[in-house]
Amino acid sequence: MPLILSERKPWIVQKYGGTSLGKLLSTITSTIIPGYLQNSNIAVVCSAISGTSKSQGTTGLLFQAIEYALHPQKGQYGLNATIDAIRDNHLDLGRTLRLGADDGSRLELGKVFTELEHGIVEDCESLRVFLVAAQTIGELSGRSKDRVIAVGEKLACRVVVSSLARQGITAKLVILEDLVDKGYSGDKHRQVEAYDTLGPRFFDVLATEIGRRLEDCGESVPVVTGFFGMMPGSLIRSVGRGYSDLCAAMCAAGISASELQIWKEVDGIFTADPRKIPSARLLPTVTLEEASELTYYGSEVIHPFTMEQIRTANIPLRIKNVKNPDGNGTIVYPSQSGGTTTPESNSDPERSVSDLSISTFMRANGYYGVSQNRRTPTALTTKDSIVLINIQSNRQKKSHGFLAQVFHKLDVMKAVADLITSSEQLVSLAISSFDEPEKTTRLIAELEKCGKVEVFSDMAIVSVIGHKMRNMVGIAGQIFSKLATGGVNIYLIGQGASEINISLVIQKQDTLMAMNIIHADVLGIPKHTAHIPIVQNSLMKGPWLF
Repeated sequence: MPLILSERKPWIVQKYGGTSLGKLLSTITSTIIPGYLQNSNIAVVCSAISGTSKSQGTTGLLFQAIEYALHPQKGQYGLNATIDAIRDNHLDLGRTLRLGADDGSRLELGKVFTELEHGIVEDCESLRVFLVAAQTIGELSGRSKDRVIAVGEKLACRVVVSSLARQGITAKLVILEDLVDKGYSGDKHRQVEAYDTLGPRFFDVLATEIGRRLEDCGESVPVVTGFFGMMPGSLIRSVGRGYSDLCAAMCAAGISASELQIWKEVDGIFTADPRKIPSARLLPTVTLEEASELTYYGSEVIHPFTMEQIRTANIPLRIKNVKNPDGNGTIVYPSQSGGTTTPESNSDPERSVSDLSISTFMRANGYYGVSQNRRTPTALTTKDSIVLINIQSNRQKKSHGFLAQVFHKLDVMKAVADLITSSEQLVSLAISSFDEPEKTTRLIAELEKCGKVEVFSDMAIVSVIGHKMRNMVGIAGQIFSKLATGGVNIYLIGQGASEINISLVIQKQDTLMAMNIIHADVLGIPKHTAHIPIVQNSLMKGPWLF
């Protein structure tokens, strides 16, 4: 009997990345989604399916097809071969689904799989016609590129709908490639004006429109394309490749979901990158502000625009592992005013977000109440490929004129400074290296017009992040002292205005040593933890508390 949605159940939005769909589609559609459908209505948001590497994933191949279209001299063979590869990859997935069905349901689902194959072929042939025409003129606008990239999510959703049908779950494909035009009445000038003036609120209108479309799905599970329309100036340029996270957040806001889930191939957010620091611990919860800082300074957590959507809608976000569906993952909550109330001693870790008080959960993890005064920082992260530039003014001018000149040069070169410190005649900038070395050379040449320039390449930023770090008396001195003892030289220090971040610029070769020192001696997590029992799904106080 098909599983259907109930209007009385709360909504949960689940977003799945391309790698998860490529490797673990069966787990997602046969175990994870059906498990949640018992107690919740589910909306599924999909990224384009990935292969073993991003370059060989669907989105990577679509970018490759765009390159062939923009360079007619490369010939049509490469373009056709790339589109054929995209088509065949998805047809293979469809055949696997068909063969995996039992004999009885295979006949019943024959129409579903036939429609899947026809849809895949139709999408790819339409793409071929479009790109061959573009190749003829050798030009593609930003919006046209968006139209190409949208094909990846559409194909992924077709596969997921069919895979759910094999499990007896009625699902409906929801394509959002026209969302911006519908939300802003197709008026391009109005779209540009709204995007320029509204900022993040531009997406509120889109969230409302998405909510209407999800409600129109009735008793079917909505399977939503992570690509949500041709944005002013193009979606890729405006939002970046993490746009499907933002789409999921808009879905959650549009239907007032009880929770947004982003499913990855890791258990959640850790105190450090576990690939570099084996003793890193899984964090049961972090604040939205902490997650934002971790994302900005190097950790792949969630897209920054996603943060703003769930902050405004006051929806908790949970990061979970497709390979470990029973794990609690990490819950991301907005910060709240802390009190001194003692957390309930009988908190049940298995309760859902709707049943578990946010304040109680966060007090239990030391964010509020009596425990907050003995917190250590929450986590640390790093960003590599940093160039440190010191500019000393060669003129006797006021600092505001000097700084204005420096920042104008950065704006012209489209260079973003991750960290800045300044004085009357000196400014130090930590910027991410450009993909093309000549751009860095041009930037330095422009900055030399402002004064004497000193450049340090092969640097890295180490960021120590924690709730209310400004109130942790002595924490900065502890970080600097421990690094000095370990022989790590600090070139630049910055503390964010958000009060939860201290960032340091060091030599790239010292990054791993600095991470180990801070993780063990500042966060207080032992380097060797094999003897410490791990309590799965526990709400016990974490190791980041004294």
